[in-house]
Amino acid sequence: MNYWLFKTEPGCFSFDDLKGRPDMTEHWDGVRNYQARNFLRDSIKTGDRVLFYHSSIPEPAVVGLAEVVRDGYPDFTALDPNGEHFDPKATPANPIWYMVDVRYLQPLPKQVTLEAIKGNPLLENMPLVKRSRLSIQPVTRDEWQAILAMGGVKS
Repeated sequence: MNYWLFKTEPGCFSFDDLKGRPDMTEHWDGVRNYQARNFLRDSIKTGDRVLFYHSSIPEPAVVGLAEVVRDGYPDFTALDPNGEHFDPKATPANPIWYMVDVRYLQPLPKQVTLEAIKGNPLLENMPLVKRSRLSIQPVTRDEWQAILAMGGVKS
């Protein structure tokens, strides 16, 4: 099992939105960065765990936990000329972009803010702390455990 941090703007898609989907499951679409695409296509697998992170808000934070329930597959939103994630270079034969399906697991009893993450020496090497703008980021097992502890989750 691997661990990931998925960033989203709650005004676009929030943790509560995920909870409200049928079976509390949704595809994670619209990623248009090649490094993040490679994670979705090649590295993220069913059973991996996800830190659900709300970004672009006054106090960005990890707000909940999710799990990957479907390996990477072509992001069909890239093929919709009327959609916001349309890519005219993508075709069914050459999809370019990928997505995974994630399922809501639980909210954190205490949200773990970016400020708190930056203040924890155990987390100083996280891409998030290094100011990575990637929407999909790997998390080590030790970082995962530290964030769970900070969020009040007993592991």
